[in-house]
Amino acid sequence: MKCDLIVPRAKVFRGKLVGGILMLAVGTGLISCAVDEAEIYVERPVEDIYNLAMDYLLDGEHDAAVLSFEEVERQHPYSMWATKAQLMAAYAHYLGDNYDESIIASDRFISLHPGHADTAYAYYLLGLCYYEQISDVGRDQNMTLRALEAFDSVVRRYPTSQYARDAKLKMDLARDHLAGKEMEIGRTYQNLDFYVAAINRFRAVIEHYQTTSHVPEALYRLTESYLALGVTKEAEVAAAVLGHNFPGSTWYAASYALLRKQDLEPRLSEQSWLTRLF
Repeated sequence: MKCDLIVPRAKVFRGKLVGGILMLAVGTGLISCAVDEAEIYVERPVEDIYNLAMDYLLDGEHDAAVLSFEEVERQHPYSMWATKAQLMAAYAHYLGDNYDESIIASDRFISLHPGHADTAYAYYLLGLCYYEQISDVGRDQNMTLRALEAFDSVVRRYPTSQYARDAKLKMDLARDHLAGKEMEIGRTYQNLDFYVAAINRFRAVIEHYQTTSHVPEALYRLTESYLALGVTKEAEVAAAVLGHNFPGSTWYAASYALLRKQDLEPRLSEQSWLTRLF
């Protein structure tokens, strides 16, 4: 039978103590007394505390669940349930959208139990906390980078785990997000006529994020930027690579039209970095 854990116990017992003191003051006329606010320790069986924590978690009472899972570790630090409770506390924080606390708890679990069977999930949970805080491409992408790092740890360290597949999917989405950030900066430079800076950004997309959806546009923007600088051979190569890899793309049609306006044709060159890359 599950018993209720007093969390936090000090507040519960404090009310009873104060009530008793007031009754004593009325009866005797004495009003000066001290209330001990120290938390009262009540040792409980580990199964009872853990089961209560799970009940809180299932009921959506995430803060209470965290306190109960922490109580498991406090009262029974060397039990198998204490190790499990550490990770479950991190999970409860995550469900309550307390990402910072979940990150701290997940990191602690990883550092304390690097060889544990559940460490794969700790890395995955860490990635989720960062992933769900990813902002739009117009803002800082630190969370995206951290999510990518955590999910990469899952895939590299635990490739056969049940979390590896979803981690790979989220890594692809994170990379696409980072590529989108590079594209946004590149377009800004391009609009300001800073073509060399723009080319560097578009090149980064092609070199580091080849599997993302932004590559066709990056090749088109390279064609535009190279033409603006008068570097016609690189513009022809960019359009040729675009046509070879994405022949039905509207970006290729636009690139081809740009070249034809200057009597140029898409063509490869062995001297181009794009030819060597692809």
